[in-house]
Amino acid sequence: MSQIRNFSIIAHIDHGKSTLADRLIQHAGLVTEREFRDQILDTMDLERERGITIKSQTITLPYTDKKGETFSFNLIDTPGHVDFSYEVSRALASCEGVLLLVDASQGVQAQTLANLYMAMEHDLEVIPVINKIDLPSADIERAREQIETELGLDGEAAILCSAKEGAGIEDVLEAIVEHIPPPAGQTDAPLSALIFDANYDPFRGTVVSCRVFNGSLQPGDLIRFMSNGAVYKVEEVGVFRIQREQRPSLSAGEVGYIISGIKTVSDTSMGDTITLDTDPAPAPLPGFREVKSVVFSSIYPIASDDYQDLADALEKYKLNDAALTYQKDTSSALGQGFRCGFLGLLHLEIVQQRLEREYGQTFIMTVPSVQYRFTLQNGDTVTVDNPQYYPDPVLITGSAEPYIRANILIPERYMGAVMNLCMERRGMNSQFTYPTPGRIEISLEMPLAEVIVDFYDKLKTVTQGYGSLDYDLIDYRESDLVKLDILVNGERVDALSLIVHKDRAREWGVKACDRLKKEIPRHQFKIAIQGAIGGKIISRSTVAAFRKDVTAKCYGGDITRKRKLLEKQKKGKKRMKMVGSVMIPQKAFVAVLKSDDE
Repeated sequence: MSQIRNFSIIAHIDHGKSTLADRLIQHAGLVTEREFRDQILDTMDLERERGITIKSQTITLPYTDKKGETFSFNLIDTPGHVDFSYEVSRALASCEGVLLLVDASQGVQAQTLANLYMAMEHDLEVIPVINKIDLPSADIERAREQIETELGLDGEAAILCSAKEGAGIEDVLEAIVEHIPPPAGQTDAPLSALIFDANYDPFRGTVVSCRVFNGSLQPGDLIRFMSNGAVYKVEEVGVFRIQREQRPSLSAGEVGYIISGIKTVSDTSMGDTITLDTDPAPAPLPGFREVKSVVFSSIYPIASDDYQDLADALEKYKLNDAALTYQKDTSSALGQGFRCGFLGLLHLEIVQQRLEREYGQTFIMTVPSVQYRFTLQNGDTVTVDNPQYYPDPVLITGSAEPYIRANILIPERYMGAVMNLCMERRGMNSQFTYPTPGRIEISLEMPLAEVIVDFYDKLKTVTQGYGSLDYDLIDYRESDLVKLDILVNGERVDALSLIVHKDRAREWGVKACDRLKKEIPRHQFKIAIQGAIGGKIISRSTVAAFRKDVTAKCYGGDITRKRKLLEKQKKGKKRMKMVGSVMIPQKAFVAVLKSDDE
C-alpha cells in the first residue's frame, strides 16, 4: 500500500485539467503516439467539443521515481461543473490528495475556491500547480500571490508547468510521491468500498468504479450494497488502464472496477458502500445521500407517431445516466410526452443534445422550472414542479421557492452591470470581498428559478466572458408565486403555463405574447394572445386577420353601400372566430423558450 497514490485534479473550467491528465498518461507510456488523441479521458463527442468533462473517468498510471521505486498512481478524474458537485465530492472522498490547477493568465476563479473548500472538507493534501506558463499573457507572480491571499496555500511551493508543452510534468509526478500520503486501510478487515461512478456496458451490464478502503475482493464473492441491501455475485474485478484490465483481486487502498451482472446504472447509487454479504462491514462509509433533481422540464415528440421512439431513447439513455428521472406526462396542446428531472441546467442541455445526436430524436422542451412548495388551508404542503398541477389559488395560504447562494467572481470594472443583473433577478444580502486588486467576489442569495433560464449566459455577456459563477442550494423561502397562463383566442395553452413571482409576471407575460405574435401565422380572423393570472389579463398581443377588400367593386356612389359590405364582412369574421381554431406551429413553442430574441 505504500506504493499507491490516489489523487484527483481539480480546477476551474478551462484551466487545463484534461490536458494535464493527457500528459500524465503519455508520461506513463500507456498509449503510443499513434493511439494518442487530445482529451483522451473524455470519451463523448460532446465533451470534446465543449471542452468540459461530463462523465468522470479513472485511470491507473505506473510511475518509477528518481530513486528507482515503482508506484501505482490512481488518477480519479472529476466533472468540472457545479451541476455535478455531488459526483465530485464522492470522487474526492476516494482520494488522499489533489492537484489544484490555477491558470497562469486567468488566476484563481470561482470554482477554484469551491473545489478547494470541498477538498479541505475531505481533509485532503492539496498541491497547487500553476499551469499554462507558456502563454504570452501568463503572470506567474500574480498567480502565486493569489494562491497565497485567496487560497491560503504556499504560493512559493506551487509547481510550474505547461500541460500543453509538457514542461514541468516530472515535477508534478515527484510532488505526488512526496506530498500525497499513501492510503490507510486494513486488508484483513471486513470489506468496505466506496462507489464513486458507474457506467453501462451493453455486453457486461453496469461497470461499477470503486475505491476499496478495507478488506479485499475477488471474483466469486457475494457483495451487498448497503443503501438498498441488493446482493450480487462478482464476475470480474480489475483496474482502469486505457481499457479495463482484469486482476485476480482488489484490496485495501486500490481503485478499480467490479462487474457483477447489475442490469442498469440506476441500481447503483453514487456514494454507496459495497461490503461482503457473508462478512459485512459494521457501518457504511460516511457522506452518502440520494441525488435529487433540481430543474424540471417536459419533453414532447414533434410528431405524435414518434412517441414510442422517444420513450425507447429515454430508456436507453437512462441506462447510462442514473441522475436523469422521468415519468409520463400529457399536454392538451402537445400530446403525450415525459416530465424529466435534471441536476441543473448544464445537465438538461447535455441530455437534450445527447438525445438528439446519439438517438436521433427531435422534440420540444417546455420552459425549465424548479420545485415549488405550497401550503394549503387544511395544513398540507404540496410540492409542484409542473405548472399543470398548480393548486387552486383559493386553497393556497403560503408558497415557497428554493434559494441558492451564488458566488460570482468578476473583474472590478463590470461591477455595476453585474449588480444590475443580480437586482433584476431578485438577488439579496450581497457581500463583497476583494481577493486581489482589480477582482471582486460577490456572494449573494437569489431564487433558483431566476438562475436556471438564462442567468449564466447574461452574466457571461455583461462581463465579456470574464465572469464565473458557482452556487449551492440553501433552503426554501416564502415567496409570492402565481401561475401565468397564456391564452390563444381564449383557449388556455397548458404547455406555455409558468409559475412565476408576482412582480415578474407581467414582464414574462409581455415577452411570451410578443414572441408568439411573431410565430403564429395570420388567419382569416383576428387572434388575441393574452397572458392571464386567474381571470385577470395582464398582457396582450393581437395577430391581425387577412382581409379581402370587399369594397373594391364600389366605384363611387353612396358611402352606405360600402359600410353595408364592411359590416357584413365584420359579422362573418366574428362568426369565424367563434368556430375557427388556431394552428400553433411547433416553432412557436420553441420561440417562447428562448432566453432572448435571436
